[in-house]
Amino acid sequence: LHAIRDNGNDTSIGIDITDICRRLDIISNGEDVSVPVAPVEMDPVETPMDEDNVDYSKLSDKEVEEEIERLLKMRKEEDRQRKSRAPASTPATTNAASSVQEDKHEEEPKVAVASVKRAAPESSTPAKKDASSSMEQTIRVEVKRLDHLMNLIGELVLGKNRLLKIYDDVEERYEGEKFLEELNQVVSSISLVTTDLQIAVMKTRMLPIAKVFNKFPRMVRDLSRELGKQIELEISGEETELDKSIVEEIGDPLVHIIRNSCDHGIEDIATRRAKGKSETGLIQLKAYNEGNNIVIEITDDGKGLDPDLLRSKAIEKGMITEREADGMSDKEAYALIFRPSLSTAKVVTNVSGRGVGMDVVKTNIEKLNGIIDVDSELGQGTVIRLKIPLTLAIIQALLVGAQEEYYAIPLASVLETVRIPLDEIYTIEGKNVLRLRDEVLSLVRLSDIFGVKQVYEGGEHTYVVVIGLAESKLGVVVDTLVGQEEIVIKSLGDYLQGIEGIAGATIRGDGRVTLIVDVAALMNLAKGINVDIRASAETVVKTKTVPSDYVVLVVDDSAMDRNIMKKSMEPIGVKTIEASNGQEALNMIKSSEHSIDAVLIDIEMPRMDGYTLAGEIRKYSKYKNLPLIAVTSRTSKSDRLRGVESGMSEYITKPYSPEYLESVVRKNIKL
Repeated sequence: LHAIRDNGNDTSIGIDITDICRRLDIISNGEDVSVPVAPVEMDPVETPMDEDNVDYSKLSDKEVEEEIERLLKMRKEEDRQRKSRAPASTPATTNAASSVQEDKHEEEPKVAVASVKRAAPESSTPAKKDASSSMEQTIRVEVKRLDHLMNLIGELVLGKNRLLKIYDDVEERYEGEKFLEELNQVVSSISLVTTDLQIAVMKTRMLPIAKVFNKFPRMVRDLSRELGKQIELEISGEETELDKSIVEEIGDPLVHIIRNSCDHGIEDIATRRAKGKSETGLIQLKAYNEGNNIVIEITDDGKGLDPDLLRSKAIEKGMITEREADGMSDKEAYALIFRPSLSTAKVVTNVSGRGVGMDVVKTNIEKLNGIIDVDSELGQGTVIRLKIPLTLAIIQALLVGAQEEYYAIPLASVLETVRIPLDEIYTIEGKNVLRLRDEVLSLVRLSDIFGVKQVYEGGEHTYVVVIGLAESKLGVVVDTLVGQEEIVIKSLGDYLQGIEGIAGATIRGDGRVTLIVDVAALMNLAKGINVDIRASAETVVKTKTVPSDYVVLVVDDSAMDRNIMKKSMEPIGVKTIEASNGQEALNMIKSSEHSIDAVLIDIEMPRMDGYTLAGEIRKYSKYKNLPLIAVTSRTSKSDRLRGVESGMSEYITKPYSPEYLESVVRKNIKL
């Protein structure tokens, strides 16, 4: 720097090299000596990095040349103006490092400025390899290839789930068989390798969140200058990684939050001094992993949120009633900042105050299946916490049943599940509620949300899945809890896009398509449901009350075998109808002329065999629980396994006793 500086200006392009080197010298000295550098001194260094946010990669060669010429002219003009304003400033500044020692006790005027502090890593990182070594071990891969690979992994996960389901069914039917041990080893190995492969592919799509965080120091510095405040930005956890698709989406919400912290949160210097606070406000931006999620915290030590002011503003704009405001906790009041058009700012500025921004933040975070939470203390500061899944492709979900339909609820939004007696549910102002550990929890039945027809009684007890988004909680009443499963999120396509309350679909281990619940939309839909859960449960009438109401379809190409099966049903008292092949049986089922309660199926038949018939029936969601009972002379293990795969509920081999067939049918139709 000294050598270049002493050689003078570069006359070839007209840039004052001496002046630039002088400023770089100041920065270099600042590493060892405490040199106060005014913001104006940094402007020539930082400005080119942000100049108009031009993406030069998208410009033509001619446009690039014109842009370079424009920037050079602008720099020459800035040099000329600086020289005209302060012709004698160069010598004094060049020796700033030495003069600061002489004048360190002198009082200096306060200047609004932002500083950046990055938290030191917990452990030292190993020395970097040389450039040539790094280049040899690095390749560039198109993002679309990684996306395709992730889609294939998703299909592999679906196959793994299907295999696990089949194994469970086989294990139940052939308990104690020797082949199960070997099959278990194979299934476990495939499951382990699939999980490892899934993690490895996910890691290839991961990017450090520093890609987003790195733009905030400059932004905070500019805002502090514009607002006349002293603000320090402290960043930690920037090495935390998450999926590339999420990195691309998280930037804008963080910009809104940090701008609000600078404008609304951090007080001006005089106010902070009067409150006994440090004149420099602190904003902390932190990221860390929590299970299969990443948590981003934005903390400021500003004035905090005033819950009473938020309530009054919401009442003023007609968002809530005075009665609702009285029953609202401070935590619930903080959530009002996410309502559109709500702002407590006394003055609208270019930075914030229009009531637009935080509602967009909430919407964008929820699109990522994330949760946003706010906590604050008046006069002390505010913490905004974002919890986002590491990836949007594969998630853990809780599978639940609502009557004869099944849904997947993202596990990240499930707080707990409880089983309660129906008489513990009571009504307040037309809303179903449950007192759970001294907390009043609103209830809604999942079948009421999605209009699922109630066809059977749920008994005296029911299951409640407690879901939550930030400070909001809701109890979702379901009929069955199936269990936890890793699911692959699939789009519903353009035709079914925009269905409220549904985020997508997945294929379960048993091959059935299951809809994935959009928790945020579900909580909004629940506000419009006013159905008395207890009353509707009591009024469910079983449509079939006596054995003669039940219909059993007998399918066999042999008239003699059909007669034998029909005679076996006589002691039960059910009605029997018959078909001579699979195609005829399928047509009878689809015609809905009879409400069929069970199907006895032979395997070897013309036109359509029993395996194919079972598979076709299972394609219809309304028949996914219909008992399909195979009655066949095929006794091999491979035949049994194929029967399970096709969707058979039971597998009876000939010869059989009429009493045994009768007992199997009774069990399946619950008579």
